[in-house]
Amino acid sequence: MLRNGLEPWHLLIVAIVIILLFGSKKLPEAARGLGKSMRILKSEAKAMKDDEGAVHSVPGDGTAN
Repeated sequence: MLRNGLEPWHLLIVAIVIILLFGSKKLPEAARGLGKSMRILKSEAKAMKDDEGAVHSVPGDGTAN
């Protein structure tokens, strides 16, 4: 049924529908908000990864106090 996935004209139709629904004035605001959210998510994921690496690299004798 969906052998080729999304064709270029599918993306064009989706873009037109989004512009009609949200309007051209709100799209830059939405893009800025999405970009800010992606930066926050990326920094939080990096922090979690760094924390995980720090926990595993702490030297110890393997006993808990």
